[in-house]
Amino acid sequence: MKQFVDVICLYQRSGQIKPLYILWEDGSRYAIDRITQIVPAASLRSGGMGLRYTCRIGSQQRYLFLEEGKWFVERMPIH
Repeated sequence: MKQFVDVICLYQRSGQIKPLYILWEDGSRYAIDRITQIVPAASLRSGGMGLRYTCRIGSQQRYLFLEEGKWFVERMPIH
């Protein structure tokens, strides 16, 4: 299932969008430590297609998707 989230981003002069923080539904804020890959991809768990950002958040890897101007993650808790 898609979990739509708010994302704080840096919009670079080159046109690239760099997500910095994910704002979770309960108000928690998670810093994105590193982005290891940005590719067009489908979410196999949640459905939908867009840009998939492979992110390191703490010691975990998560996929963050940008689909038609909206950000979502595959529904699972981030710890």
